[in-house]
Amino acid sequence: MAECSIFRRWFSSNVYLICALFLFLISKSQSDDAGVLMQLKSTLRSADSPVFDTWTRQNSACNFTGVTCDSNHKVTEINLSFQNLSGPVSFDLICSLESLEKISLGSNFLYGSISDHLSNCTSLQHLDLGMNYFSGKVPDLSSLTKLELLNLNHSGFSGSFPWSSLANLTSLGFLSLGDNDFDRSPFPLELLKLEKLYWLYLSNCSIEGQIPDGIGNLTLLENLELSYNNLVGSIPNGITRLSKLNQLELYTNGLTGKIPVGFGNLTNLVEFDASTNYIEGDLSELRSLTQLASLQLFENQLSGEVPQEFGELKFLTQFSLYTNKLTGPLPEKIGSWSELLYIDVSGNFLTGPIPPDMCKGGKLSKLLMLQNGFTGGIPASYGNCPSLTRLRVCNNSLSGEVPSGIWGLPKVTIIDLNLNQFEGPVAPSIGDAKSLAQLLLANNQFSGELPQRISEAASLVKIDIASNKLSEEIPATIGNLKKLSYLHLEFNSFSRVVPDSLGSCASLNDINLAHNSFSGNIPASLGSLPSLNFLNLSNNQFVGEIPLSFTSLPLNLLDLSNNRLVGHIPDSLSIDAFNGSFDGNSGLCSESIRSFRLCSSDSGLSGKIKTVIYCFIAIACVLIVTLTCCLFLRFRHKNGEIPVKRSDSWDMKLFYVLSFSEEQILKALKHENLVGKGGSGNVYKVVLHCGMQLAVKHIWNQDSVSRNSCRSTSAILAKGKGKGRSKEYDAEVATLSSARHVNVVKLYCSITTEDSNLLVYEYLPNGSLWDRLHTGQRIKMDWMARYEIALGAAKGLEYLHHGCDRQIIHRDVKSSNILLDADLKPKIADFGLAKILQANEPNARESTHVIAGTPGYIAPEYAYACSVNEKSDVYSFGVVLMELVTGKKPVEPEFGDNKDIVSWIYIKLRSEHRTIELVDKSISEALREDAVKVLKIAIHCTSRTPVLRPSMKMVVQMLENAEPCKLSSIVVNTREVYNCKNKEVLCRSSSTTSGSSQF
Repeated sequence: MAECSIFRRWFSSNVYLICALFLFLISKSQSDDAGVLMQLKSTLRSADSPVFDTWTRQNSACNFTGVTCDSNHKVTEINLSFQNLSGPVSFDLICSLESLEKISLGSNFLYGSISDHLSNCTSLQHLDLGMNYFSGKVPDLSSLTKLELLNLNHSGFSGSFPWSSLANLTSLGFLSLGDNDFDRSPFPLELLKLEKLYWLYLSNCSIEGQIPDGIGNLTLLENLELSYNNLVGSIPNGITRLSKLNQLELYTNGLTGKIPVGFGNLTNLVEFDASTNYIEGDLSELRSLTQLASLQLFENQLSGEVPQEFGELKFLTQFSLYTNKLTGPLPEKIGSWSELLYIDVSGNFLTGPIPPDMCKGGKLSKLLMLQNGFTGGIPASYGNCPSLTRLRVCNNSLSGEVPSGIWGLPKVTIIDLNLNQFEGPVAPSIGDAKSLAQLLLANNQFSGELPQRISEAASLVKIDIASNKLSEEIPATIGNLKKLSYLHLEFNSFSRVVPDSLGSCASLNDINLAHNSFSGNIPASLGSLPSLNFLNLSNNQFVGEIPLSFTSLPLNLLDLSNNRLVGHIPDSLSIDAFNGSFDGNSGLCSESIRSFRLCSSDSGLSGKIKTVIYCFIAIACVLIVTLTCCLFLRFRHKNGEIPVKRSDSWDMKLFYVLSFSEEQILKALKHENLVGKGGSGNVYKVVLHCGMQLAVKHIWNQDSVSRNSCRSTSAILAKGKGKGRSKEYDAEVATLSSARHVNVVKLYCSITTEDSNLLVYEYLPNGSLWDRLHTGQRIKMDWMARYEIALGAAKGLEYLHHGCDRQIIHRDVKSSNILLDADLKPKIADFGLAKILQANEPNARESTHVIAGTPGYIAPEYAYACSVNEKSDVYSFGVVLMELVTGKKPVEPEFGDNKDIVSWIYIKLRSEHRTIELVDKSISEALREDAVKVLKIAIHCTSRTPVLRPSMKMVVQMLENAEPCKLSSIVVNTREVYNCKNKEVLCRSSSTTSGSSQF
């Protein structure tokens, strides 16, 4: 008792000391954790995120945003996901937090390798590093025995994965390792021991061989994703024991055999995707899956009928069975009980009627049933389906009239009824289809006239109504369709004259009006269409002469045969490429085509002889004067003289402060200074007396009559008062006059007169990237040079997309439009197709309908939407990155028919090729791994789905993180020392790297 009394007296007298000591220990613990977190903060950058605002010395670590502590004020969780963080992660630092249980750093821009210090985080239960840009191998994980969640998907890791270490992680319930470039390996049997797994994501991580039957032992699995690997063999019977499965993804493998017996046991299955395999047999095993919401089995070898039970599915929203061998009818009630979003059963042998209730839920956006044997008509219910965006039922045996409501659906972008037996008129309600881009009605029995209101469907890009029974005339207002690029009306009964307004459809590329009854003169306005490549007016009743304006068209095909044309065939059209194009016109004559009579003084005689003689004399005079002028100009050109108008007739607009005049530019435009020819004009190199070098582009005038003759420097004075400015010229000036960026070519000034357009740029002596990669002018470029070109060009595009007051979409990004200065620094050039999006432009942020670009670089959305936005530029830039990495052209014979570099790379990666094998062999072996990083960025940029492509801001960020020498740094006082592949690099001041993020 005495001892207790003594202790009480001691405790009461020292209670304040004890409390102070306790508080000191707590504060020291907090201070230690806060110090670790402050060091972590110093290694990371956060763009446009306030996450680190609370991370200060004055705050307790437990008050830091994204940090959680336990009752002892020890840090147990760091959650910094989705914070736009970039930089390397030091796990030797993080793992010094003794009580740390959860690390969430997913969906950032973190990079660098993960050291073996991760194994020190032995208390970890949750590790999320997914959606980042790490590199190197995943370290051994066997010490993380408490781990319950491991997410590393799409995080940049490569090499061999430590599958054997997973055997120790018996607490794992969530495992996500997909979308990484791991070395090929068989299905890891170590996973079969993880009996607590409920989520397994191994898509796109180089697993091959068969799926083991033992997968059925993981009976808690709710999500199993093994897509985009190299798996073969049948779906194992063991999968049928996974009764809790909610999602099963097996698409894009090499699976064969039938759907296993007992698959119907998966009664909780909501999403099943085994598309793009070689699975055969019927669908009978799926008839009891009443919870199905998404069924994707396209591109297989399935046969038999679609189970009638699918018509009773109450949750079905996505249904895709295209490219199989299915037969019989679709269930009549399909979509009757659910809010179906889309159905695609194209490319089968299905028959019977189209089910009437697939839009009953009011959300159907895609009705795709092409290439089958469906019969009957289109149910009237689809005329009341305002959500429908794509209606494609071509190549069936459908008949009857199309419900009038279908023509005017407000959101529909494509109506494809080709190759059926539809009849009746095209309803005037088509004028209400404001989103309609493609109207495809060929090979049917439509009759009546083309409604006047079709010109109100202002989004139309393609009209194909060939081989029908349409008659009367083309609406005079068709010129309102400014986006129209394709017009096919052949094999109908159209008559009367072709409206002159058709020449106002400035985007027209392909016109076919053959085999109709058109009469009158051929509209001369068609010769002003700048993009027209294909023109077929054969087998009609056109009269008069061939318009002279046709001589300036860049035609690949011209057919005027079997009409009633008279007069002279222009010499510029009398070429082998147009052999047969004028047959069946007995009134035509030619000096060079032997099958026609020679033109003489009585050619085209149709009135009084006196009038003909006067006309002949007038024409002869004009020809003599023109010939004299041409000879005179050629004589002056040979003597170094350039015809220049008085300087006061020129309008010179300056975009920089300049020390030269227009006369100095004009005097230098000699043939010997010509350095290039493009689709829009000639380019001259001009060296001023002061030594300054310039590049001068003369853009062809739309109305130039000297495109095919007398084209020397005298072409600068081409005819066409008030009409000389082309769309290319206007786009170039509008884009570059205010652009100020080191990676965008400088436009010093424009020089215009009423009949000439000149643009004066800085001269870039190394030509284009295309020349340096692919032509006889190519040079050997190491990876560092290629990387700097990639990064510089990306920054130029980033400026156009995000740095200007109004967003600029280039629309023709390609290696020939990336010019290189004396130091191989890149500059984006050639903005003749550029589009500046106005702030008040309707749907400006969504897209601008246009057919523009170069094959091999054109984004795939052209094929189905005919639209382009900034993500189309990103796709094209991804192709340029692929050129830089592989050294290949965008289109090569070795790729195969209808294949480009993007599809070639995807095919290679799915076969036996490793990513590094695609790198240009001229790149040194030591730097090929760095090139692979950029190839992965290129693959990201060329995603088929535009929304999945990164912005140019993000592309710049990713390229900066892929810098060949960007490894972990050691902070020494105020300087950083970089060790790049064991080579010392000059020390950089820390101030030069801070705040350099472009994101």
